[in-house]
Amino acid sequence: MDSLDPYLREHAADFEEELMAFLRIPSISAQSEHRQDVRQAAEFVAGRLDDLGLNVEVVETAGHPLVLADSTAEPGMPTALVYGHYDVQPPEPLDQWINGPFEPTVRDGNVYARGASDDKGQLLTHIKAAEAWIRTEGKLPIRLKFLIEGEEETGSQNLARFVHDNKDRLRCDWVVISDTPMFAPELPSICYALRGIAYFEITVEGPKQDLHSGRFGGIVVNPANVLADLLASLTDDRGKIRLPGFYDAVVPLEREEKAEMARLPFSKDAVAELIGVEPSAREEGYSLLECQWARPTCDICGIYGGYQAEGSKTIIPARAGAKVSFRLVPDQDPEAVAQSFETYLRQQMPPGAKLTVRAYQHGYPVRVSPRSPGVQAAKRALQRGFGREPVLIRHGGSIPVVSTFQKELGVDSLLIGFGLPDDQPHSPNEKMSLANFHNGIRTSAFLWHELAGAVSSSRDAPGT
Repeated sequence: MDSLDPYLREHAADFEEELMAFLRIPSISAQSEHRQDVRQAAEFVAGRLDDLGLNVEVVETAGHPLVLADSTAEPGMPTALVYGHYDVQPPEPLDQWINGPFEPTVRDGNVYARGASDDKGQLLTHIKAAEAWIRTEGKLPIRLKFLIEGEEETGSQNLARFVHDNKDRLRCDWVVISDTPMFAPELPSICYALRGIAYFEITVEGPKQDLHSGRFGGIVVNPANVLADLLASLTDDRGKIRLPGFYDAVVPLEREEKAEMARLPFSKDAVAELIGVEPSAREEGYSLLECQWARPTCDICGIYGGYQAEGSKTIIPARAGAKVSFRLVPDQDPEAVAQSFETYLRQQMPPGAKLTVRAYQHGYPVRVSPRSPGVQAAKRALQRGFGREPVLIRHGGSIPVVSTFQKELGVDSLLIGFGLPDDQPHSPNEKMSLANFHNGIRTSAFLWHELAGAVSSSRDAPGT
């Protein structure tokens, strides 16, 4: 194990070169013209794992392929399953990129390219860490499995079914995922909770066609007006969501969690600089971090209907619609929220209008006990990898596959991200810190050693 650090230092330039090659592949899963590029990225990952002597298979799905790999193992050896994705978001708007989105460029210690942080750079840390063990020690201290998909950015359409159908093949003690940011630069972080999501499109229809607002205004229901009333009624003036029973399953923060949040170096000014507007707690009685991480939300993600072109046109539109998302916290059930949401809306509907509710995406919230053996092992690995004690954080976003692993495999996920809050994933000029890339490889290498000595019954820990 003493030879790990020298190997990592000697091959740092090689690791960066491989990262650049990976980032040059425009593996945009949402765009059909890049289908072959997505496959090329899958083959890139498979090739790197095959070079390490792992048993590798590229599994075809109805969409983009999955990459599976498995190392050899000794009897009783604990197992970690590394999950990640090789697909990336579309890069548009292209004119806002300083360099081409698939022309990786290093500036001020960061590599700029689509997928740098989400998730190619973070995924590659675990592959390179496995390489360091195999090249220096001849074997891994733990059994490693890899499950790498190419549809994360389009909703992981085929992953849940694959996990359900291959439980024995994917059996493990922990899942390791690096697809989240650290709390701040030089502050390694373990994410122990994620919000879930319930996403909908609602459509209100009225007259069979757009009508003259002078001739028919006052005697015909206006779908745009109805939609506005529906959306405005979802929350009260204290930021509370009005759906019946919405908060019944919400688990309040423990005292220790609140204390941990209060110790974090949170800067309201830094957030304002990042987003261009002063942040404010949208739910009365809670701090900004509590609202961002540990409270459920309701957000209107888009509205359409009526005349949208230049100038005026006096009409009553025939239809109007909106897209609405709820971020959920433990132990809320997105299916129950969906039922409550539709029932509530229908109760508010006036005569003369028709409502359609379409559910798009459901993902369950997740919480892992900060006291679990896996989290404790990750803390020790991050301490060694970054030279600083890590902090425990939540994340306001959703990674639905985490709840899938928890449900289907019965194991917790260790969310150890090496990105930064300003990496701009999904936006122009996405980046990743090269220092974090190398510290991430080092952390991952130590994590395999720490997990090898950890108790595998982490789900029995209090609070899990």
